[in-house]
Amino acid sequence: MLFDSKMTPCCEYCRFGTDLRQERVICIKRGIMAYYGACGAFRYEPTKREPEVLPVVKASSLPEEDFSL
Repeated sequence: MLFDSKMTPCCEYCRFGTDLRQERVICIKRGIMAYYGACGAFRYEPTKREPEVLPVVKASSLPEEDFSL
């Protein structure tokens, strides 16, 4: 979930980390870390996560009855 405060620690979503775009994160507490690394200073920052893309549903494949009351 996007705002789950009890998620598994991951440097990619930490308040102290900055993405370097090379599978690395620079941390103000620990220096350069791997995306999926973590330490005791982890603080979850939900604004660093991107929501997963929902599948596209084509309206033409659905029956007309689904759109009427």
